[in-house]
Amino acid sequence: MNTQFDVKHYVLLPFTIVAVLFLWFVPASFFGIEGLTVIQQRTIAIFCYAALMWMFEIIPAWATSVSTIVFLLLAVSNKGFAREELGSMVNFRELMAAFADPIIMLFLGGFVLAIAASKVGLDLYLARIMLRPFGTKPSNVLLGFLTIISVMSMFMSNTATAAMMLAFLAPVLKTLPENGGGRISLAMSIPIAANVGGLGTPIGTPPNAIAIGQLAAMDINVGFGAWMLRMVPVVVIMILFSWRLLMFLFPFKAKSIEIVIEGECHRDWKFWVVTVTFIGTILLWMTGELTHLNSNVVALIPFAVFALLGIFTRDDFAKIDWHVLWMVAGGFALGTALNKTGLAAALVESIPFGSWSAVAVLIIAGLLGWLLSNFIANSSAANLLVPILAVVGTAMADSLSPFGGVTTLLVCVAASTSFAMLFPISTPPNAIACSTGLINTHDMTKVGLIVGVTGIALAYGVILLFPF
Repeated sequence: MNTQFDVKHYVLLPFTIVAVLFLWFVPASFFGIEGLTVIQQRTIAIFCYAALMWMFEIIPAWATSVSTIVFLLLAVSNKGFAREELGSMVNFRELMAAFADPIIMLFLGGFVLAIAASKVGLDLYLARIMLRPFGTKPSNVLLGFLTIISVMSMFMSNTATAAMMLAFLAPVLKTLPENGGGRISLAMSIPIAANVGGLGTPIGTPPNAIAIGQLAAMDINVGFGAWMLRMVPVVVIMILFSWRLLMFLFPFKAKSIEIVIEGECHRDWKFWVVTVTFIGTILLWMTGELTHLNSNVVALIPFAVFALLGIFTRDDFAKIDWHVLWMVAGGFALGTALNKTGLAAALVESIPFGSWSAVAVLIIAGLLGWLLSNFIANSSAANLLVPILAVVGTAMADSLSPFGGVTTLLVCVAASTSFAMLFPISTPPNAIACSTGLINTHDMTKVGLIVGVTGIALAYGVILLFPF
């Protein structure tokens, strides 16, 4: 019998149901928020539902997001069971718009680019080209893998990148001495580079998009190029730091390593169309402040190009990580409900955020994001924290202003989630690396703690020195 299944469905699920029903039916005075309406109370209960379901992972995260949106539509929208006398309702179109938020389109465009690149063999070609300068010296090969995985993770799913690079590494790992640390170093490079690399671009990992989407809802625009200008240096420094750390903790005994990347790469017209479109899209993303083209709009250009030319076909839709898109949408819908029901304003008025230290809030928010992401999906952690911290940031506008305002607060939280890699369960790349059987939890936790703390400190330093 599966014990984990029993605990989830016979303990955690009943607990969640009881907690949600309690918050739904308890007298409004219980919350200590003056003038709390019935609709606002329902929003609190639904938020609790999403939080507990995401944290306990009773059902898949995307299923929690979709059900959360439906519950909001039924309970607090103007086309559900809500009535005007129960409080400010949310327009149902605004909740449904979460499924097609511009940030969702940005992610969709990133997925299409990655699928097309894989389809024509561009990813294999890039891997070969990028690995070539690193030669066969073990330390250089390790740096090569860290570099390639981090760069690919900026534009592809970090899980897909980790799985692909493990396929390249698997035969090499078998040839390395069992008593040396080289096999551990190479295996560990997969989750480190995949997690850190995702920080580099707005589409690298869902928390980045969640933070940018929340800021966009507050009429604060964070451009693709502006993000990369600050985050890519953080990625570069952390990759170099991780390289030296792995070489120190798990040194190689082998004198040389031969990497052979197998796979087809036909340089036909489709290959060159995808290559040119890939480069062009990245350039447009990076120069958005000059061209005045919104990055979300740019993301749909490769989709249109590949669809028109038959490179992206109907069958390719099945390869899109739809579960990621729907999971992110749930966070956006919660943020909309918090604001449109007036709950966010009520929280601001009831809690004296303005008297709190801005430095303390920044540090606590980052640590909370990092800790949560070590136990639940980083996108789930961001979905939980970002809407709340947007309220906190608004209330603390004056004290946060010297540090870059609410933008700094939300970006710091998003960055912190990318450095959560303490355990095999922390991220899919961690689990993929552990599947090699070469990494024990103690080593992963040790490296994850050092890289995590260093990375968060560095990211905070860069964001505070060069605010958006």
